[in-house]
Amino acid sequence: MNILTVGALVAGLVTAPTPALPAPTGPHPVGALSLHLMDKSRSDPWVPASGPRQLMVTVWYPALSSKGKRFRYVTTAESANILARVPGADDIPPGVLATTRTHARSGAPMVRRTLPLVVLSPGFSFPRATLTSLGEDLASRGYLVAAVEHTYESVGTTFPDGHTTTCVVCERQQTKELGAQVSAGRVRDLTFVIDQLKKRFRVGGVAVAGHSMGGNAAVHTLAARPSIRAAVNFDGSLLPDAPPLDRPVLLMGAVRIDATWPPVQAKPKTWLEVTGTDHSSFTDYALLRGQVGLPSQPLDGTRAIEITRAYTAWFLDRHLRGRQTPEPEFPEVRRRA
Repeated sequence: MNILTVGALVAGLVTAPTPALPAPTGPHPVGALSLHLMDKSRSDPWVPASGPRQLMVTVWYPALSSKGKRFRYVTTAESANILARVPGADDIPPGVLATTRTHARSGAPMVRRTLPLVVLSPGFSFPRATLTSLGEDLASRGYLVAAVEHTYESVGTTFPDGHTTTCVVCERQQTKELGAQVSAGRVRDLTFVIDQLKKRFRVGGVAVAGHSMGGNAAVHTLAARPSIRAAVNFDGSLLPDAPPLDRPVLLMGAVRIDATWPPVQAKPKTWLEVTGTDHSSFTDYALLRGQVGLPSQPLDGTRAIEITRAYTAWFLDRHLRGRQTPEPEFPEVRRRA
Protein backbone atom coordinates (compact mmCIF):
# COMPACT_ATOMS: atom_id res chain seq x y z
CA MET A 1 0.00 0.00 0.00
CA ASN A 2 1.48 3.32 -1.08
CA ILE A 3 1.15 5.24 2.18
CA LEU A 4 2.83 8.64 2.39
CA THR A 5 2.18 10.78 5.42
CA VAL A 6 0.66 14.17 4.82
CA GLY A 7 3.22 15.68 7.16
CA ALA A 8 6.12 14.77 4.89
CA LEU A 9 4.39 16.42 1.95
CA VAL A 10 3.59 19.78 3.50
CA ALA A 11 6.49 20.42 5.85
CA GLY A 12 7.02 24.12 6.39
CA LEU A 13 3.91 25.38 4.61
CA VAL A 14 3.34 28.03 7.22
CA THR A 15 6.36 30.18 6.45
CA ALA A 16 4.69 31.43 3.27
CA PRO A 17 1.99 33.97 2.42
CA THR A 18 -1.62 32.81 2.39
CA PRO A 19 -1.85 29.75 0.11
CA ALA A 20 -4.20 30.00 -2.87
CA LEU A 21 -5.58 27.47 -5.34
CA PRO A 22 -5.73 28.17 -9.09
CA ALA A 23 -8.99 29.49 -10.52
CA PRO A 24 -11.33 26.96 -12.15
CA THR A 25 -11.19 26.96 -15.95
CA GLY A 26 -14.81 26.21 -16.88
CA PRO A 27 -17.62 28.66 -17.69
CA HIS A 28 -19.70 28.15 -14.53
CA PRO A 29 -19.38 29.78 -11.11
CA VAL A 30 -18.84 27.11 -8.46
CA GLY A 31 -20.81 26.46 -5.30
CA ALA A 32 -19.96 24.07 -2.47
CA LEU A 33 -21.55 22.48 0.55
CA SER A 34 -20.71 19.88 3.18
CA LEU A 35 -22.72 16.75 3.92
CA HIS A 36 -22.58 14.63 7.07
CA LEU A 37 -23.73 11.14 6.09
CA MET A 38 -24.38 8.15 8.33
CA ASP A 39 -24.49 4.56 7.07
CA LYS A 40 -26.74 2.87 9.63
CA SER A 41 -26.31 -0.50 7.93
CA ARG A 42 -22.80 -1.01 9.35
CA SER A 43 -20.58 -0.10 12.26
CA ASP A 44 -17.42 1.86 11.70
CA PRO A 45 -14.78 -0.71 10.63
CA TRP A 46 -11.92 1.00 12.49
CA VAL A 47 -13.62 2.20 15.67
CA PRO A 48 -16.73 0.03 16.13
CA ALA A 49 -17.51 1.65 19.48
CA SER A 50 -18.21 4.93 17.64
CA GLY A 51 -21.38 3.43 16.18
CA PRO A 52 -22.54 3.57 12.55
CA ARG A 53 -20.07 4.60 9.86
CA GLN A 54 -20.10 8.40 9.52
CA LEU A 55 -18.63 10.30 6.59
CA MET A 56 -18.02 13.94 5.78
CA VAL A 57 -18.42 14.82 2.10
CA THR A 58 -17.66 18.04 0.22
CA VAL A 59 -19.88 18.67 -2.79
CA TRP A 60 -18.93 21.11 -5.55
CA TYR A 61 -21.39 22.04 -8.29
CA PRO A 62 -22.03 24.51 -11.11
CA ALA A 63 -23.77 27.49 -9.54
CA LEU A 64 -26.08 30.24 -10.76
CA SER A 65 -23.92 32.98 -9.22
CA SER A 66 -20.57 33.60 -7.59
CA LYS A 67 -21.99 35.46 -4.60
CA GLY A 68 -21.34 34.37 -1.04
CA LYS A 69 -18.44 33.45 1.23
CA ARG A 70 -15.58 31.38 -0.08
CA PHE A 71 -15.86 27.75 0.97
CA ARG A 72 -13.41 26.84 3.74
CA TYR A 73 -10.47 24.65 2.70
CA VAL A 74 -9.94 22.89 6.04
CA THR A 75 -10.86 23.70 9.63
CA THR A 76 -8.30 25.05 12.06
CA ALA A 77 -8.35 21.72 13.88
CA GLU A 78 -7.74 19.79 10.66
CA SER A 79 -4.87 22.11 9.79
CA ALA A 80 -3.37 21.57 13.23
CA ASN A 81 -3.64 17.80 12.87
CA ILE A 82 -1.83 17.92 9.54
CA LEU A 83 0.98 20.10 10.88
CA ALA A 84 1.32 18.05 14.06
CA ARG A 85 2.71 15.25 11.88
CA VAL A 86 5.40 17.51 10.41
CA PRO A 87 8.81 16.96 12.06
CA GLY A 88 10.23 20.21 13.44
CA ALA A 89 6.97 22.14 13.03
CA ASP A 90 6.55 23.09 16.70
CA ASP A 91 6.82 26.83 15.97
CA ILE A 92 4.50 26.77 12.95
CA PRO A 93 1.12 28.49 13.41
CA PRO A 94 -1.19 25.49 13.46
CA GLY A 95 -4.08 27.04 11.55
CA VAL A 96 -2.28 28.25 8.42
CA LEU A 97 -3.80 25.67 6.06
CA ALA A 98 -7.25 26.87 7.08
CA THR A 99 -6.42 30.17 5.35
CA THR A 100 -5.97 28.56 1.91
CA ARG A 101 -7.91 30.58 -0.67
CA THR A 102 -10.53 28.57 -2.58
CA HIS A 103 -12.93 29.66 -5.33
CA ALA A 104 -16.22 27.89 -4.57
CA ARG A 105 -18.93 29.89 -2.81
CA SER A 106 -20.57 28.33 0.19
CA GLY A 107 -24.22 27.51 -0.46
CA ALA A 108 -24.45 29.29 -3.82
CA PRO A 109 -27.64 28.30 -5.72
CA MET A 110 -27.12 25.24 -7.93
CA VAL A 111 -28.02 25.12 -11.61
CA ARG A 112 -31.34 23.34 -12.15
CA ARG A 113 -30.60 20.38 -14.37
CA THR A 114 -29.37 16.79 -14.30
CA LEU A 115 -25.61 16.66 -13.79
CA PRO A 116 -22.98 13.95 -14.34
CA LEU A 117 -21.51 12.91 -11.00
CA VAL A 118 -17.83 12.39 -10.16
CA VAL A 119 -17.00 10.98 -6.72
CA LEU A 120 -13.45 11.58 -5.45
CA SER A 121 -11.48 9.55 -2.90
CA PRO A 122 -8.26 11.03 -1.41
CA GLY A 123 -5.04 9.24 -0.62
CA PHE A 124 -4.44 7.36 2.62
CA SER A 125 -3.98 9.91 5.43
CA PHE A 126 -4.85 12.76 3.03
CA PRO A 127 -7.89 14.94 3.80
CA ARG A 128 -10.54 15.24 1.09
CA ALA A 129 -9.59 18.92 0.75
CA THR A 130 -6.43 17.90 -1.10
CA LEU A 131 -8.59 17.31 -4.20
CA THR A 132 -10.22 20.75 -4.08
CA SER A 133 -8.54 22.25 -7.15
CA LEU A 134 -9.72 19.28 -9.24
CA GLY A 135 -13.20 19.31 -7.70
CA GLU A 136 -13.71 23.03 -8.28
CA ASP A 137 -12.51 22.77 -11.87
CA LEU A 138 -14.81 19.88 -12.76
CA ALA A 139 -17.75 21.69 -11.18
CA SER A 140 -16.97 24.78 -13.26
CA ARG A 141 -17.22 22.54 -16.33
CA GLY A 142 -20.69 21.33 -15.39
CA TYR A 143 -20.07 18.30 -13.15
CA LEU A 144 -21.49 17.50 -9.74
CA VAL A 145 -18.42 16.49 -7.71
CA ALA A 146 -18.25 14.88 -4.28
CA ALA A 147 -15.04 14.33 -2.28
CA VAL A 148 -15.37 11.72 0.46
CA GLU A 149 -13.49 11.85 3.76
CA HIS A 150 -12.81 8.28 4.87
CA THR A 151 -13.11 8.64 8.64
CA TYR A 152 -10.14 7.42 10.70
CA GLU A 153 -8.07 7.15 7.49
CA SER A 154 -7.42 10.92 7.34
CA VAL A 155 -5.15 12.90 9.64
CA GLY A 156 -8.06 15.13 10.56
CA THR A 157 -11.81 15.07 9.99
CA THR A 158 -13.99 17.69 11.68
CA PHE A 159 -17.69 16.90 12.13
CA PRO A 160 -20.56 19.39 12.50
CA ASP A 161 -20.58 19.09 16.30
CA GLY A 162 -16.97 20.30 16.32
CA HIS A 163 -15.13 17.10 17.22
CA THR A 164 -12.19 16.10 15.02
CA THR A 165 -11.12 12.51 14.42
CA THR A 166 -7.58 11.42 13.57
CA CYS A 167 -5.98 8.71 11.45
CA VAL A 168 -6.44 5.65 13.64
CA VAL A 169 -5.46 3.35 10.77
CA CYS A 170 -2.14 5.19 10.34
CA GLU A 171 -1.03 3.78 13.68
CA ARG A 172 -1.43 0.17 12.57
CA GLN A 173 1.26 -1.92 10.93
CA GLN A 174 1.10 -1.16 7.22
CA THR A 175 0.66 -4.51 5.45
CA LYS A 176 -0.88 -5.72 2.21
CA GLU A 177 -3.67 -7.26 4.25
CA LEU A 178 -4.45 -3.91 5.84
CA GLY A 179 -4.32 -2.29 2.41
CA ALA A 180 -6.89 -4.75 1.10
CA GLN A 181 -9.09 -4.05 4.12
CA VAL A 182 -8.85 -0.30 3.55
CA SER A 183 -9.67 -0.79 -0.13
CA ALA A 184 -12.75 -2.89 0.60
CA GLY A 185 -13.99 -0.40 3.17
CA ARG A 186 -13.58 2.48 0.77
CA VAL A 187 -15.63 0.68 -1.87
CA ARG A 188 -18.44 0.49 0.68
CA ASP A 189 -17.98 4.17 1.55
CA LEU A 190 -18.07 5.25 -2.09
CA THR A 191 -21.06 3.16 -3.13
CA PHE A 192 -22.97 4.39 -0.07
CA VAL A 193 -22.19 8.01 -0.92
CA ILE A 194 -23.24 7.52 -4.54
CA ASP A 195 -26.58 6.12 -3.40
CA GLN A 196 -27.10 9.03 -1.00
CA LEU A 197 -26.26 11.64 -3.63
CA LYS A 198 -28.72 10.13 -6.07
CA LYS A 199 -31.44 10.71 -3.47
CA ARG A 200 -30.47 14.36 -3.00
CA PHE A 201 -29.54 15.56 -6.49
CA ARG A 202 -30.51 15.06 -10.12
CA VAL A 203 -27.68 12.73 -11.14
CA GLY A 204 -26.85 11.48 -14.63
CA GLY A 205 -23.90 9.20 -15.37
CA VAL A 206 -21.44 8.41 -12.57
CA ALA A 207 -17.64 8.13 -12.50
CA VAL A 208 -15.21 7.60 -9.62
CA ALA A 209 -11.70 9.01 -9.27
CA GLY A 210 -9.06 9.13 -6.59
CA HIS A 211 -5.47 9.63 -5.57
CA SER A 212 -3.19 6.88 -4.26
CA MET A 213 -5.33 4.57 -2.09
CA GLY A 214 -8.29 6.59 -3.36
CA GLY A 215 -7.34 5.74 -6.94
CA ASN A 216 -7.16 2.09 -5.99
CA ALA A 217 -10.62 2.40 -4.43
CA ALA A 218 -11.97 4.09 -7.55
CA VAL A 219 -10.95 1.16 -9.75
CA HIS A 220 -12.40 -1.40 -7.34
CA THR A 221 -15.61 0.60 -7.01
CA LEU A 222 -15.94 0.56 -10.79
CA ALA A 223 -15.60 -3.22 -10.65
CA ALA A 224 -18.22 -3.47 -7.89
CA ARG A 225 -20.88 -1.32 -9.58
CA PRO A 226 -21.77 -2.05 -13.23
CA SER A 227 -23.73 1.23 -13.37
CA ILE A 228 -20.56 3.30 -12.89
CA ARG A 229 -19.22 4.35 -16.27
CA ALA A 230 -15.52 5.09 -15.70
CA ALA A 231 -12.71 5.39 -13.14
CA VAL A 232 -9.59 7.54 -12.76
CA ASN A 233 -6.59 6.46 -10.67
CA PHE A 234 -3.94 9.04 -9.80
CA ASP A 235 -0.71 7.28 -8.86
CA GLY A 236 -2.35 4.55 -6.80
CA SER A 237 -1.10 0.97 -6.51
CA LEU A 238 -3.86 -1.63 -6.84
CA LEU A 239 -4.27 -3.77 -3.73
CA PRO A 240 -5.65 -6.29 -4.46
CA ASP A 241 -5.21 -6.57 -8.22
CA ALA A 242 -8.13 -5.26 -10.25
CA PRO A 243 -10.36 -7.76 -12.06
CA PRO A 244 -10.83 -7.42 -15.83
CA LEU A 245 -13.08 -4.42 -16.53
CA ASP A 246 -15.39 -3.77 -19.46
CA ARG A 247 -15.42 0.01 -18.91
CA PRO A 248 -12.86 2.83 -19.25
CA VAL A 249 -10.04 3.42 -16.77
CA LEU A 250 -7.54 6.29 -16.76
CA LEU A 251 -4.25 5.60 -14.96
CA MET A 252 -2.21 8.76 -14.48
CA GLY A 253 1.01 8.82 -12.50
CA ALA A 254 4.64 9.69 -12.08
CA VAL A 255 7.36 8.17 -14.25
CA ARG A 256 8.12 4.86 -12.59
CA ILE A 257 7.07 1.25 -12.86
CA ASP A 258 4.11 0.28 -10.69
CA ALA A 259 3.88 -3.49 -10.98
CA THR A 260 0.12 -3.40 -10.44
CA TRP A 261 -0.65 -1.23 -13.48
CA PRO A 262 0.51 -3.30 -16.50
CA PRO A 263 -1.95 -6.16 -15.76
CA VAL A 264 -4.97 -3.81 -15.63
CA GLN A 265 -7.53 -4.74 -18.28
CA ALA A 266 -10.12 -2.11 -19.21
CA LYS A 267 -12.05 -1.00 -22.29
CA PRO A 268 -10.26 1.23 -22.92
CA LYS A 269 -7.28 1.53 -20.60
CA THR A 270 -5.45 4.85 -20.81
CA TRP A 271 -2.10 4.99 -19.00
CA LEU A 272 -0.33 8.35 -18.81
CA GLU A 273 3.05 9.20 -17.29
CA VAL A 274 3.80 12.79 -16.32
CA THR A 275 7.47 13.76 -16.30
CA GLY A 276 8.67 15.78 -13.33
CA THR A 277 5.96 14.67 -10.92
CA ASP A 278 5.96 12.78 -7.64
CA HIS A 279 3.26 10.98 -5.68
CA SER A 280 1.50 14.11 -4.41
CA SER A 281 1.70 16.04 -7.70
CA PHE A 282 -1.88 15.05 -8.58
CA THR A 283 -3.27 16.83 -5.51
CA ASP A 284 -3.31 20.42 -4.27
CA TYR A 285 0.06 19.84 -2.60
CA ALA A 286 1.69 20.07 -6.02
CA LEU A 287 0.98 23.79 -5.88
CA LEU A 288 0.95 24.53 -2.16
CA ARG A 289 4.55 23.36 -1.73
CA GLY A 290 5.80 25.55 -4.55
CA GLN A 291 3.87 28.59 -3.35
CA VAL A 292 5.72 28.59 -0.05
CA GLY A 293 9.15 28.12 -1.63
CA LEU A 294 9.68 24.55 -0.44
CA PRO A 295 11.36 21.77 -2.41
CA SER A 296 8.74 20.10 -4.53
CA GLN A 297 8.39 18.04 -7.66
CA PRO A 298 10.58 19.30 -10.54
CA LEU A 299 7.46 20.22 -12.53
CA ASP A 300 5.96 23.60 -11.66
CA GLY A 301 2.97 23.12 -9.35
CA THR A 302 0.60 25.22 -11.41
CA ARG A 303 1.55 23.22 -14.48
CA ALA A 304 1.02 19.93 -12.64
CA ILE A 305 -2.51 20.92 -11.65
CA GLU A 306 -3.22 22.18 -15.18
CA ILE A 307 -2.23 18.79 -16.61
CA THR A 308 -4.25 16.83 -14.05
CA ARG A 309 -7.33 18.95 -14.68
CA ALA A 310 -7.05 18.85 -18.46
CA TYR A 311 -6.69 15.08 -18.85
CA THR A 312 -9.31 14.31 -16.21
CA ALA A 313 -11.86 16.58 -17.88
CA TRP A 314 -11.06 15.17 -21.33
CA PHE A 315 -11.47 11.59 -20.11
CA LEU A 316 -14.71 12.27 -18.23
CA ASP A 317 -16.19 14.38 -21.04
CA ARG A 318 -15.60 11.47 -23.38
CA HIS A 319 -16.97 8.70 -21.18
CA LEU A 320 -19.71 10.48 -19.19
CA ARG A 321 -20.89 12.99 -21.77
CA GLY A 322 -20.00 11.31 -25.04
CA ARG A 323 -17.99 14.30 -26.23
CA GLN A 324 -15.30 13.30 -28.71
CA THR A 325 -12.98 16.18 -27.89
CA PRO A 326 -9.29 16.01 -28.86
CA GLU A 327 -6.91 14.60 -26.29
CA PRO A 328 -4.85 17.31 -24.54
CA GLU A 329 -1.25 17.70 -25.65
CA PHE A 330 1.43 18.41 -23.07
CA PRO A 331 5.10 17.61 -23.71
CA GLU A 332 5.44 16.35 -20.13
CA VAL A 333 2.87 13.59 -20.75
CA ARG A 334 3.39 10.33 -22.60
CA ARG A 335 1.24 7.27 -23.08
CA ARG A 336 2.23 3.85 -21.84
CA ALA A 337 0.98 0.61 -23.32
